[in-house]
Amino acid sequence: MPQTVLLAEDDRAIRHALERALTLEGYRVTAVADGVEALAQAHRTPPDVLVLDVMMPGIDGLQVCRVLRAEGDRTPILMLTALVETADRIAGLDAGADDYVVKPFDVEEVFARLRALLRRTAPPEATGAAAVGAPEKAAPPGRRIEAAGLRMDPQARRAWRGERELELTRTEFELLELLVRNEGIVLDHSTIYDRIWGYDFGPGSKNLAVYVGYLRRKLDEPGAPQLIHTVRGVGYVLRED
Repeated sequence: MPQTVLLAEDDRAIRHALERALTLEGYRVTAVADGVEALAQAHRTPPDVLVLDVMMPGIDGLQVCRVLRAEGDRTPILMLTALVETADRIAGLDAGADDYVVKPFDVEEVFARLRALLRRTAPPEATGAAAVGAPEKAAPPGRRIEAAGLRMDPQARRAWRGERELELTRTEFELLELLVRNEGIVLDHSTIYDRIWGYDFGPGSKNLAVYVGYLRRKLDEPGAPQLIHTVRGVGYVLRED
């Protein structure tokens, strides 16, 4: 059965072009022009994934995202934004979005990000086994993992630093889980992109750096050591200094 996409984009040309491209890719698409329609449609017929433009009249994409997350809706959300500043992208993540694409975008990149989001919400048996020799990621259901003062419960999707529970988006949780499971091991950019997004967006992409920066902000505590370290030109590692 085709996976369903709810697309909210106020630019008519972009909306029609993206709706057509997604339909040709095999998705069943419902396209709306603003945030009010997006919320109404999401409540009426919940989709498998949402694609939301940030800048829409009335209720914008960020507000739609906040409302759905406040209602407990965990449907993956991909934001479309013309805003290129890091602070603007962080606003989308803070609202509860799982990923974003900057306009003008390549439709193939949108497809890749949607596939990655939908894979992460697929039943465990549908995700396949990890490649031999790849960084560890999966664990038996219900088993908590610990590293560098962090505790994670993958089944409940909860994480703590000490006694403080962390409020993480889906992507942040999976990025932190990957780092925790590979404590002390430097993971290169391409490995992280492949594990978290299922696609390497190349050296020009700032997507990973934005997520690492936001995750650091949520982990940081006054007087406590930094946990996520940058290995310049290579990638990132989780360790306690």
